[in-house]
Amino acid sequence: MKMQPLFFKAVEMLRDPFTQASFMLFVRILNAWMLSPRRRYITELIISSKSTQLRHFSCFHRFFSEYAWKEEELSKAHAEQQIQHFAPHDETIDLSGDDTLCRKRGLTVYGVGMHHDPLLSSKSHVVTSWGHDWVIICLIVRKRPWASNKVWAVPLCWRLYRNLQGVTKGKKKRSAKKSSKTKKPAGHRTRPELMVEMLKQLAEWFPDRKFMISGDSAYGGRSVLQHLPSNMDLISHVHPKGAMYEPAPPRTADQLGAKRKKGARLPGMQEWAADQSQRWKTLCFDQFGLHAVLQVKVRRALYYKAGKDRLLIIVLVRDKEGKRPDQMFYCTNLSLTDRQILSCYACRWSQEVTHYNCKQYLGFAHPANRKEKAVRRTAPMSLILYGLTVKWFDEEGYKKLEYPDRPWYPQKCAPSFADMLTTLRKETWRTNYGHLLESGSMSEKDFEELVFFLSLAG
Repeated sequence: MKMQPLFFKAVEMLRDPFTQASFMLFVRILNAWMLSPRRRYITELIISSKSTQLRHFSCFHRFFSEYAWKEEELSKAHAEQQIQHFAPHDETIDLSGDDTLCRKRGLTVYGVGMHHDPLLSSKSHVVTSWGHDWVIICLIVRKRPWASNKVWAVPLCWRLYRNLQGVTKGKKKRSAKKSSKTKKPAGHRTRPELMVEMLKQLAEWFPDRKFMISGDSAYGGRSVLQHLPSNMDLISHVHPKGAMYEPAPPRTADQLGAKRKKGARLPGMQEWAADQSQRWKTLCFDQFGLHAVLQVKVRRALYYKAGKDRLLIIVLVRDKEGKRPDQMFYCTNLSLTDRQILSCYACRWSQEVTHYNCKQYLGFAHPANRKEKAVRRTAPMSLILYGLTVKWFDEEGYKKLEYPDRPWYPQKCAPSFADMLTTLRKETWRTNYGHLLESGSMSEKDFEELVFFLSLAG
């Protein structure tokens, strides 16, 4: 099964982590992953790639569970390609970070555990589900000529989070009282620690670039803020009851003892919101992820418990229509305005869309591997394919875009990821079966109808 030529060029840029033989297998797997109309099990990919007679089926399984290629090298090659294409200049690279749950079945699958399920939970009822929890960092892509009103999040790095239950599996159980006082097991890393690990990796890969990452409250505490690389800035939530302080006053000549680390404590969120001495500023937003009229107040302060002596911009936000509760955000880049901070943070919503697209259209949660290497390697193929699809569409695919005939939706003016994937599938089927049209075996009308229905499969 052949790949669309320009799409294959993008895949070829990921050749370095593989040998010649394993790379050709990687190409077959990726192409089958994109074209498959069914769940992305390894056996289904063998069928979709027409490889049942090419080699023994165990080769496809061992590609993930035993072959010598390294997933970090593949992630690096993918990140370099995406950043070079979407952020080639010296401007700050916008990132977003979050985690997502892939529900699984089976007690013998590596890395599974009980995790909070945000889709099934509510404020009054918390639900946990059995599965894999992936921590992902995405590149924020906006203002493309073919979709100026949309924002896209392209996965760059990913880590599988294992909760304490999964790490301590098989070890001797202790009483609840003792286990609460013991240190965490060796090798266990929290989600924020995994996030910091990936940020340091990106900072090492691109030492001459500046990054701005947005994360929710789970990635805004001391475990992230105090370990940011020097070329990284962060936008995140401030806890509603977080203690804010003025910067430490300069040391006086007659002062005894150690130098002060912080100044006077500032009013809390409610007191600050009610303070009449500082007026609200009104900002109107009409962008991807944020359509609202907001009132804001801004100040500089120390979020001491999270950032110690690092001075931050604090933005207090109130929805004028009362649809959102009052919130506080902080930013480590003191040169940004309140509008820039809120606009950048709103782009985080594109990562939620990416998680949805990867699960619904690319089978991110489908693989049923059990071994450690296979689990860590297989599911991220959908993340890589997502990035390659967006890049291909930005280079060539938008020229081939054709919306289906939908009389009930005539106002559509920007493509979704489903449209991108359908366009890529169309061009791939044309590449593989164009000889039917050239040989006269099929009329152009019949051929286009066949390509259209094949592209919708899955």
